[in-house]
Amino acid sequence: MSLLVKEENDFKYVDEGKGPVLMLLHGLFGALSNWEGVVNHYSKHFRVVIPMLPIYEMPIKEAGLQGLTDFTERFVALKKLDNMMIMGNSLGGHIAILYTLANPEKVSKLVLTGSSGLFENTMGGSYPRRGSYDYIRERVAYTFYDPTVASKELVDEVFETTRSIPKCMRIVAIAKSAQRNNLALELKNIKVPTLLVWGLNDTITPPMVGHEFNRLIPNSELKFIDKCCHAPMMEHPQKFNELVEDFLVHKN
Repeated sequence: MSLLVKEENDFKYVDEGKGPVLMLLHGLFGALSNWEGVVNHYSKHFRVVIPMLPIYEMPIKEAGLQGLTDFTERFVALKKLDNMMIMGNSLGGHIAILYTLANPEKVSKLVLTGSSGLFENTMGGSYPRRGSYDYIRERVAYTFYDPTVASKELVDEVFETTRSIPKCMRIVAIAKSAQRNNLALELKNIKVPTLLVWGLNDTITPPMVGHEFNRLIPNSELKFIDKCCHAPMMEHPQKFNELVEDFLVHKN
């Protein structure tokens, strides 16, 4: 199903299903389509909420992790969300960690997949180059083990974004903010059960990063998906959902 985007105040978001709250946080180039398999699966038993992070619209001076974490806190307050399970991919994982550290009473479980916060190879080692469709197609394909997952629609969406100078400025500012923000010393303070789902072939946050998160977060478990890169929920949605469901439903 295509996801219905709602608007309230300055927020755009998806809010599907009823039950315990599962909040999803997307990455730097994250689109709603990234989460369709997750929403379709979980909205039968959970209230799945996705705030659209204002990556391309936020004031340039606020374009960074703190600004995005503040935005997430305002959204949670607006929707009166509590006792949340939070799932974040890539940059969204980084924000999920920062949110959980600042608001531990709001979070019951954490799922991180390809999260930044320790090490990341942003954009495959380079920042967006405006005006080159081939370059963008190559970079988007770099995110997946199977490059055919990088559909023309997905490449077109990223290409249109990177044609805008103001949007590019924000992307670079946020990416640099994430690279500067190393959480190695703070991860021990995460007390909630945490599931790490990593692509065994992740080129952006390699498997060693998943192992390091697992070592540093006390109550965490690490699962790998083979023939999978940086977005397991897109490349292997069924396997991803099985691993996550087992954790969300059965892990205390």
